[in-house]
Amino acid sequence: MPSSKRLRSIVNYVFAALCGLFSAFFVFYTIRLLYVTKGLTAVRAGAQGTYIGAAAFPVLAVLFGLCSWRLMKSVRANKDSRQGDNV
Repeated sequence: MPSSKRLRSIVNYVFAALCGLFSAFFVFYTIRLLYVTKGLTAVRAGAQGTYIGAAAFPVLAVLFGLCSWRLMKSVRANKDSRQGDNV
C-alpha cells in the first residue's frame, strides 16, 4: 500500500497534468478566437461574448498554467523529501 506522501504526489501529478492540458486548451482557443475574428476586427454585430472570451481565455490559460507549475513543484519537493527519508 502506498504511503500518504506517495499518494499525494500521484494525485498532485494527475491534477498538474490536467491543469496543463486545460492551459494548453485555452491557449489554443485564444489563438483560434483571434484567427477567426481576424484580430477582433471581424466581429458580428451583438457578439460581446467574443470580447469577453478574448479577455477571459488568456487569463484562464495563465491561471491553469500557474496551477500546473505549482503542483509539479510540489511533486518534486515531495520526491526530494522521500529520497531524504530513505537515507
